Amino acid sequence: MNAAMTPRKHRAGWTRRRFLAGGAKGLAGAACAAPWLRGAPLPGKLPPNERISVGLIGIGMMGSGHLRRLANDPKCEVRAVCDVDRVRRETAQTAADAIAARKTRSGERRSCKAHADFRELLARDDIDAVLIAAPDHWHAALAIAAARSGKDVYLEKPVSLTVEEGRRIVETVQLYKRVFQTGTQYRSIPAIRKVCEFVRRGGLGKIKSVFTQIFPLGDWISQPRCRPYARALDPSRCGALYTPVDFALPEEPVPEGLDWEMWVGPAPWRPYNRLYHVNPKPGVVPWSFDWAFGAASNTWFLSHAADVIQYALGMERSGPVEIIHPDSGRFPTLTLRYANGTLLHFIRDWNQVKKLYGAVPPKARLAGMFGGVFVGERGWLTSMTNGGPIEGEPPELFQEMGLQNREVNAGRNNHHDNWLRCIRARGKPSASEELGHRAACLGHLINIALWTGKSLRWDPEKERFSNCAAANRLLSRPTRAPWHL
Repeated sequence: MNAAMTPRKHRAGWTRRRFLAGGAKGLAGAACAAPWLRGAPLPGKLPPNERISVGLIGIGMMGSGHLRRLANDPKCEVRAVCDVDRVRRETAQTAADAIAARKTRSGERRSCKAHADFRELLARDDIDAVLIAAPDHWHAALAIAAARSGKDVYLEKPVSLTVEEGRRIVETVQLYKRVFQTGTQYRSIPAIRKVCEFVRRGGLGKIKSVFTQIFPLGDWISQPRCRPYARALDPSRCGALYTPVDFALPEEPVPEGLDWEMWVGPAPWRPYNRLYHVNPKPGVVPWSFDWAFGAASNTWFLSHAADVIQYALGMERSGPVEIIHPDSGRFPTLTLRYANGTLLHFIRDWNQVKKLYGAVPPKARLAGMFGGVFVGERGWLTSMTNGGPIEGEPPELFQEMGLQNREVNAGRNNHHDNWLRCIRARGKPSASEELGHRAACLGHLINIALWTGKSLRWDPEKERFSNCAAANRLLSRPTRAPWHL
């Protein structure tokens, strides 16, 4: 552990002005200031009638949804929003104030303040918790700074872009005794939890294989908005790749009101291009195809699937021991092996479960995302969302697990509520820091195997590869000055 991660309790004279004055020093300033902003690092339980005050950092498509969810919750109030895009932060501020006006009497309501710099928000002593929905390359830096400032954290997935970033989040959250929830909400859907708990307690017998999807870049860079940049994106070559790529997109004028220097932050410098960020919002995670800012399938949906799958396998605090490259000839697609022998196969589409592996009957209905197909000694079950009901055989499995309704309603999850209740009780949320880190690691491991082009042996306890020095060098990456963890 380095000095930047150690709380310096003797510097009790640190003030908000000194904290903000250290802007050019980036997260180093945040690290020094944090422990004294709100007193002791582990507050007692909040009074039952006191709302939890929340700040949001990052107000894109996901951030806007989180804003509506939290601002309408009677257990909390949104007191601050932060975004480097003036249009987004002002729109969010207006929305938060409008919701607050509807749900409370004016005399009880405090207005929401908009910040352009996250350090201003973290320096406030009237904020209990932050929800971070900024681009992926900011996830680790913001979560670590928030924990050091005494705030509880809800962090969008994937929680990191490297294995080292994720481990640093875990260490910092635990050092400062923060309540941390990863935004992998699909495990909190009642029907999905039923399936996971059934598999976990042995309802399918020994699990032989699990299947989940990864998508190539072609699904993204072939979209209409990408066509003007075909020369830089080179879809004929890059479209078949499954890892994010270091593209060289042409520089375009920075929109008025956008602090592009701050948007790039700790990532390698890239000139502005509208494929990374634009208003009006073009969709979810537009930056995700580029190595500098995102993690391709790990950003799109794989962290969700990894979380659900490892929860069901009882491996959510560990991980696989081997990554088997398809060029090895052992399996037709990239595969992970766990210490107990369970195999996790990554497939392009669900038909490959039938045609390549013959793991389920030809007429089985497989559809959806954010989960997988479990094949055990007693039968098979799905845990996907957005694709219709849970499927599986034999039929008696559903009676045994007590699943009366096989429909999957994504809106009926209690993920935010679980976080808020744990903040009040100082408990562990359902997708706490270690689980979020391990879910993100699955995506990092398969990317590293694909980048190196070889099968790898992985030690989930030491978090190192035992057979490839080049792979170990990809477990971390430098951050751009002046930002650091």
